[in-house]
Amino acid sequence: MKNIISIIFISYLFTPSLYAHGISEADIQAMIDGGNLRYIWLGATHMLTGYDHLLFLFGVVFFLTTTKDIIKFVTIFTIGHSITLIFATFMGINANYYLVDAVIAISVIYKAFDNNKGFQNYLGVKSPNLLMMIFIFGLIHGFGLSTRLQQLPLGEQNWDMLVKIISFNIGVEIGQILALIVMLFVLTLWRKTTSFLRFSKITNHALMFAGFMLLLMQLHGYLHTTHEEEFGFNKDEHYHIHLEMKEAEQKNYTHDSL
Repeated sequence: MKNIISIIFISYLFTPSLYAHGISEADIQAMIDGGNLRYIWLGATHMLTGYDHLLFLFGVVFFLTTTKDIIKFVTIFTIGHSITLIFATFMGINANYYLVDAVIAISVIYKAFDNNKGFQNYLGVKSPNLLMMIFIFGLIHGFGLSTRLQQLPLGEQNWDMLVKIISFNIGVEIGQILALIVMLFVLTLWRKTTSFLRFSKITNHALMFAGFMLLLMQLHGYLHTTHEEEFGFNKDEHYHIHLEMKEAEQKNYTHDSL
C-alpha cells in the first residue's frame, strides 16, 4: 500500500499538467460558446485537477473517522471557500494568483504539520482551533478559485454574472464531493491495515513536502512574472521561452501517448 501511494503521489507531483492549473484558452472559448452548464462543468473539473485544494482536503479528512466530524469540517471549509469565491468574483476583488496560491500551499503544509502534532511536539503549544483555521484557509482557497474565475467572460449584467459565478461554485462543490468519495474510500481501506499507523506520520511529512514544493513553485512563478529583468532577459523573451517549454511538453506528451 505504501509503495502504491508513493508512486501515485510522485508521478502526480511531477506530471506536466501540474503546472497548468489555471484557465486555458480552450476553457475560455468554451465558456463563450456555451451556457451556465459549462461553468458547472468547469468548476467540477477545476476542483478535480486542483492539486493544492485536494492535498489540503486530504489532510483535513486524513484522521477523521466519524461521519459527523467529516461533515462538520468539510462544511466549514465549503462555506469559507464559497464566500470568497462568490463575493470576490462578483465585486471584482483580485490579487496576484501566484501569491494567493502560495498561501494555499502554506495551508497544505500547516494541515500536515498539525496532523503530526507539530505544535505540541516541536513548539510546545496547543494547536489553534482547527475549525477556525479550516474556515480561514477555506476563505483563502475560495479567493484562489476566484482569481481563476475572473479570467473568464462573466458578462456585464449583474444577474447574469451572479448566475455564472454560482454555477461555477456548484461545479466546484460537485468536484469536491467526487474527490472526497475517492479519498474516504482509500483512507477507509487503508485504516483497516497495520500500515496506516506505521506510515501515517511519514505520509503527512510527504504532504508537508508537497506543500513546500508547491510554495516554491508559486513563488518562482511570482518572481518570473514580476521581475523578468532579474532573470537575464526581458518580458517578451521570457514569454517566448515559457511558450517553447510548453510546446515541447505537449509534443513529448503526444509522442508518449502514441
